[in-house]
Amino acid sequence: MSDGLLEQPTGRQRMGFFTDTSICIGCKACEVACKEWNQVPDDGLSLLGMSYDNTGMLGADTWRHVAFIEQDRPLGRQNNSVTVMPTGPSGTASTAAVVAAGLGDKHGSMLGTQTGRVHPGPQPHATPDGHVSPGGRTELRWLMASDVCKHCTHAACLDVCPTGSLIRTEFGTVVVQEDICNGCGYCVPACPYGVIDRRERDGRVWKCTLCYDRMTDGQEPACAKACPTDSIQFGPLDELRERAARRVEQLHGVGMPEARLYGADPDDGVGGTGAFFLLLDEPEVYGFPPDPVVTTRDLPRMWRHAALAAAGVAATVLAAFVTGARR
Repeated sequence: MSDGLLEQPTGRQRMGFFTDTSICIGCKACEVACKEWNQVPDDGLSLLGMSYDNTGMLGADTWRHVAFIEQDRPLGRQNNSVTVMPTGPSGTASTAAVVAAGLGDKHGSMLGTQTGRVHPGPQPHATPDGHVSPGGRTELRWLMASDVCKHCTHAACLDVCPTGSLIRTEFGTVVVQEDICNGCGYCVPACPYGVIDRRERDGRVWKCTLCYDRMTDGQEPACAKACPTDSIQFGPLDELRERAARRVEQLHGVGMPEARLYGADPDDGVGGTGAFFLLLDEPEVYGFPPDPVVTTRDLPRMWRHAALAAAGVAATVLAAFVTGARR
């Protein structure tokens, strides 16, 4: 296996991110915190005409990107029914009901319309296409997700870096040493997620470091610290995967069978990622490749073929030389 394969130093737990998109409210606090702490330059501050998504995608000047995805779907459950909760005297769902369903915080506040709407009183009507929405209205569903570098278990960017600028830290994360990067750009097409990007002003590549400086000081990354709903959760990767699996079961239990994990499977094409996600739709909807593979997976086989070809050429030249000498 190539050098990009994770070799975890002894005595350290692999750290990472679990992003629960079901409770992301799109506030962009993570984007702001990332830029402020890491002194990431602004990315143009221009509106892209893509709803409220003013950053568009990850890049050298955008290490956290909050996607806003509008869907012509009801705000409730996807299987032609809705989440109906017990209501209090005011006609609204009780705090205990909201929290028990996993759709709100400890104060009973809804943590994102994409997780389902509380429908007090009578059962809502069905729309002609079979969707259910309050009063028979057609509603938009919002999907929001904070994207970041995946810190892959098998990182192709490490495979191709000729200077050793890209390294694996003692926390299992992948960082760029900007003082060593020569701007060759080999890592840019190597990343299966399109994360790494070169900064036009200096030619070097930049990306999320998972706030390595904060981790070495015992602090959580700035984005996780700033997230008001705990959509971005930081910690030992094994613990996060267990927590995420329980969360998926919880959402399935309240009628959201579409909830799934992305990047948590160690048997996927990159060996699992150090930053994984709970999604409420197909990965493509969020701009993720459905079946990511490490782009350098064929390098060993290619080098073997190249070595065999070179040996064949050398043998042919030697045979020709010997035959010519005999003549």
